[in-house]
Amino acid sequence: MQTAAFFKDLFGLEGQTAVVIGGTGELCGCMAQGLAHAGAEVVLVGRIREKAERKLAEIEEFGGKGYFMSADVTSRESLQELVNEVASRSGRVDILINGAGINAPTPFLEIEEEEFQRIIDTNLTAVFRTCQVFGKYFINEGIAASIINLGSMSGLVPLSRVFTYSASKAAVHNLSKNLAREWAEYSIRVNTLVPGFFPAEQNRKVLDESRVLDILRQTPMSRFGSPDDLIGATLLLASNKAGAFITGSEMIVDGGFNAMKI
Repeated sequence: MQTAAFFKDLFGLEGQTAVVIGGTGELCGCMAQGLAHAGAEVVLVGRIREKAERKLAEIEEFGGKGYFMSADVTSRESLQELVNEVASRSGRVDILINGAGINAPTPFLEIEEEEFQRIIDTNLTAVFRTCQVFGKYFINEGIAASIINLGSMSGLVPLSRVFTYSASKAAVHNLSKNLAREWAEYSIRVNTLVPGFFPAEQNRKVLDESRVLDILRQTPMSRFGSPDDLIGATLLLASNKAGAFITGSEMIVDGGFNAMKI
């Protein structure tokens, strides 16, 4: 088998549909482009169409397929409408990425219950809700699906200034492992993709000069991640061929940060 054919067989996603919740953002938008390059039709899910248009234009430039869908991850009815409409328009759903998330740098003693609950509902409860809605669809339709939940380095090791975010992401890691065990019999793989430090809209507010220096000192590769750095891991976890025996894993993409202690 020639090299190109080998890699297409291993990582190709032709004929599959990937729903990327948070796909209008920087990181998940780039992951969606990677899935489109591999042949999947990608559905960028968010609230603002304009944020998706540039990414969809880039996907179309290289011959990829995709479209935008509006959805509210805090509403079960909205998520049910999403899976119904995508299944009707694209024929089926094969890949789900849960990447919506919010953050806040509020010191612990100053966190209001409203802020705490808002972050928990967006980062954790929405993943629970989405996995229930899409998981039921996958099981009922007999689809060997891949679910990729976006975790966080702070879900592995608590980090300062992001208390509620850390707590919510740690729970996402745990939820993913539980689902991986429960749904393995249905050939539904559930994994957590764990980015290290990737400057993005939701974390720039906590990346002051001193914190940037601390991060780089503890990252062996001495740089922040680029959104493109997530594509390889995404394709591995999404592919039912390359990632056939990978479920319940925490795929860390962090330039060595988690391996460095002192």
